[in-house]
Amino acid sequence: MTQKSLSHRSEVPIEQTWNLESIFATPESWQENYQNVIARLPEIEKFQGKLGENPKNLLQGLSVFEEIFIPGMQVYVYAGLAASVDVGDQDAAARFGQARGLLAKVRTATAFVEPEIMAIGFDALEKWMGEESELAVYEHYFDQLKKRAAHVRSPEVEEVIAMVSDPLPPRMTLAAYASLTNADLKFKPAIGSEGEENEVGQSSIGSLITHSDREIRRTAWENYADSYLDFKNTLSSIQTQVIQRDVFNMRAHNYDSSLQASLKPNDIPEEVFHNLIEVFKKNLPTWHRYWRIRRKALGYDNFHVYDIKAPVMEKTPAVPYAQAVEWICEGMMPLGDEYVEAMRAGCTSKRWVDRALNKGKRQGAFSWGSYGTQPFIMMSYSDDIFSLSTLAHELGHSMHSYYTRKTQPFTYSQYSLFVAEVASNFNQAMTREYLVNTLDDATLQLALVEEAMANYHRYFFIMPTLARWELEMHQRIEEGKPVSAQSMIDLAAELFKEGYADEVEFDHDRIGITWAQFGHMYMDFYVYQYATGISGANALADTVLAGKEGAAEKYIDFLKAGNSQYPLDALKAAGVDMTSPEPVEKAFAVLASYVDKFEELVN
Repeated sequence: MTQKSLSHRSEVPIEQTWNLESIFATPESWQENYQNVIARLPEIEKFQGKLGENPKNLLQGLSVFEEIFIPGMQVYVYAGLAASVDVGDQDAAARFGQARGLLAKVRTATAFVEPEIMAIGFDALEKWMGEESELAVYEHYFDQLKKRAAHVRSPEVEEVIAMVSDPLPPRMTLAAYASLTNADLKFKPAIGSEGEENEVGQSSIGSLITHSDREIRRTAWENYADSYLDFKNTLSSIQTQVIQRDVFNMRAHNYDSSLQASLKPNDIPEEVFHNLIEVFKKNLPTWHRYWRIRRKALGYDNFHVYDIKAPVMEKTPAVPYAQAVEWICEGMMPLGDEYVEAMRAGCTSKRWVDRALNKGKRQGAFSWGSYGTQPFIMMSYSDDIFSLSTLAHELGHSMHSYYTRKTQPFTYSQYSLFVAEVASNFNQAMTREYLVNTLDDATLQLALVEEAMANYHRYFFIMPTLARWELEMHQRIEEGKPVSAQSMIDLAAELFKEGYADEVEFDHDRIGITWAQFGHMYMDFYVYQYATGISGANALADTVLAGKEGAAEKYIDFLKAGNSQYPLDALKAAGVDMTSPEPVEKAFAVLASYVDKFEELVN
């Protein structure tokens, strides 16, 4: 019997890793910067009670705040990145624990800032901006505070809320979840039809459930789910704490619901969320049709969840990393040389991407960084079309960060999740369209359609279903209803059953534990934004690909805007109105066209 194992982190070639030394050259340098941030905290505390005395004090206080917060975030990002690629590295884990504590201290020390600014009065702030020209840059920030004014408490209350941000969720619960799922969870190997053992891990599960051997897919999917089920009570306890955190913040800041508390700070109407869910439910028959076509194409009597990403070809095309980079760059050429060359350098010489498959690497993929750092991408690249798609997605995030941090002051350098998922899905849409129109090989064409359907399955099926689950769970806890591991599993199973209907064999508990397999569930009402993101992305990509005058320039301006505009305003300026259900309807029409194309190709 043969066995395929993952490499240890120390065995990974350096070119497959990211360049953390671009932030701090050594852990000792990180420690020095950590101590420097601690030492500077009294500087901001000197301004407490004095920001409202005059414009000069306010400007100086905001400047000191940034001088402390920027290096504090760099300390946090460095530690978090190092810990994410090897959860067994105890030194890295310890540094990340220190960094979380540091961020809590910074937030506690600066908790007085926003309440004091609001106490100045917004008419007075407008006058001060005229008197002190350097305050003018904060105009949109002050408007954001004005919209939040009714939900910000006194400096004393905000300080207490900030003080509990470390020992209470989200950081400690997310850290507990990460430790459990990335380090402590042990998975039985996936066994192939000829007895071959394949190690199941967070960095390998993606490639195993797309494997051509059905037994590998089945045993990988079942063993992965079973390990989560073994810890269902612990996972449900962590998830409950996270939802209770959201409910606490909702009540502490005087919102009517957790959903409203999540959306209102970004000026997003609740109708945007509900429109998405209603359009999703209305279009479930498109998914039912797809399951039927895929089962027939695979030649199976019974169709299971682990068959959803099964290759319909005997041999799937290999896509090495270098080829993926080249194709993505070619696909993004309509945005111009500056965009493409910055992205190409990030993938190669600047080492934005940590793509190795190694033991201890955390699940999923992400793009991260902070003001003053380059973007960083973590993923597990498997030399296939799905990895190409993930790379394109994360590069969309990274280019968004690249342009925002290059253009905006620190105040506006963090864009909202709502627009973030537009940029990532835009890259996927552009790359996919380029390859569909360029490559005439039938095998690659079918692989591209399979990738598109896998992408839509994640963002237009899994995520909206989890968004429905998330809303219901928040409402139950808001109303004081009991929740448990089994009730969480039962609710998820019920919602997924609607989507799978009678076309997919239903394994109640293994499907029902899906909510526990996504770290996104620990960021309140994140997952629905994947679906709104893919909708906005398709609409914007259509205008760029059609060569509409100024479309590419407007999209670059959207990337540069960061948080200097409200999300819906930034998208409207780029050319899409997300307050209407129309973009979501059109995205489902695109999905239906891929189902048609898939049926045509397999027939």
